Amino acid sequence: MSGSIWQQQGATLSHKNACKEYGLTEQQIIDAIRNGKLQYKQNYAHGNPYYRVLRKEVESLAQDILGKDGIKEQAVKHELASINREINSLKRKLSTLEKKKKALLEKHEIKK
Repeated sequence: MSGSIWQQQGATLSHKNACKEYGLTEQQIIDAIRNGKLQYKQNYAHGNPYYRVLRKEVESLAQDILGKDGIKEQAVKHELASINREINSLKRKLSTLEKKKKALLEKHEIKK
């Protein structure tokens, strides 16, 4: 049962994503791993090593470092960044579709 949490979807994240999501520095994550505050597993992506850490432990570390208000503020910042990425992606898609529409209308001489 001890390894089962590592298999649950959303229970782990990379140390890089933990930094982004919880507003921690990479050094804070590494120090917590060295001090035994965070369990980790080393994985590789495209030949590059990274650490998988447990989300609950990262949340606890972030709360110790940032406090409850800091965690809430970081969660809002992270969600806003995610929303902005999605908005920008949709704007690019809309722009591409508008160009295709204009090209089709011009090519076939169709009036709107």
